Amino acid sequence: MTSSRRVLFVHAHPDDETIGNGATMARYVAEGAGVTLLTCTLGEEGEILVPDLAQLAADQADQLGGYRIGELRDAMAALGVTDSRFLGGAGRYRDSGMMGTRANEHPRAFWNADLDEATAHAVAVIREVRPQVLATYDENGGYGHPDHIQAHRVAMRAVDAAADPGYRPDLGAAWEIAKVYWNAMPRSVVQAGIDAMAALGEASVFDGLGDLDDVSFVVPDDVVTTAVDARAHADRKDAAMRSHPTQITVDGPFFALSNNLGLEVMATEHYRLVRGERGPAAGPDGWEDDLFAGLDL
Repeated sequence: MTSSRRVLFVHAHPDDETIGNGATMARYVAEGAGVTLLTCTLGEEGEILVPDLAQLAADQADQLGGYRIGELRDAMAALGVTDSRFLGGAGRYRDSGMMGTRANEHPRAFWNADLDEATAHAVAVIREVRPQVLATYDENGGYGHPDHIQAHRVAMRAVDAAADPGYRPDLGAAWEIAKVYWNAMPRSVVQAGIDAMAALGEASVFDGLGDLDDVSFVVPDDVVTTAVDARAHADRKDAAMRSHPTQITVDGPFFALSNNLGLEVMATEHYRLVRGERGPAAGPDGWEDDLFAGLDL
């Protein structure tokens, strides 16, 4: 990697990267930063939104994972990302499905992965790419999906292991990541999305889920540290989302996942800094506006 600024995103399945970080990725590519995506599974257990491809499902031909490799490739082309990898190679770890399902028991399910082995695969990428910044999920994986939780565990373990000169020197020279972020969805942003949907005559997607404060992936605004404004690249995020048709249906400024959860497509993406020094505030909320803020590069 020849860029002076390098960032690594760690995700569980193809499409997670575009939903959570697509605009950020496009912005940094446009600015000349090195952007690497590390995806942990092929998303074999995903529900399929395209009827003509229903036969690819895990309980039929079980070919969805291979198809989603192509979707991910197209999404990365839309974002301009040229360094996209699978943890341990494509197909090393399988989508574990939702918590409590039979897919959790599959022998290759990422949920059952040997953490030492998976960590070593991630360390190899970190020591090769040498990113100053890493972004992944929080300890609950955002909403409790086993693969998201496991991706969090592997990423955080790898951050520590990669910086230890005594850990697996065969994987390359030790490298310490300066800043680690977890993806965050501020309460105020989600509320704004709900209000926008209501203005269009759409019912709240959170009906029946109780108080918004109880929704697992929503976090209080005061834990958010960073808002990356990538509105200039919203078209790239939109195109990347359309590259994942088996999982995402795009409808104007909103998108629907296979569980019918609609969220406003936000080109400003939010993060929570959990390792490293916070950079200077750049807006009225007191948040950073750059994942590299405060770093001397």
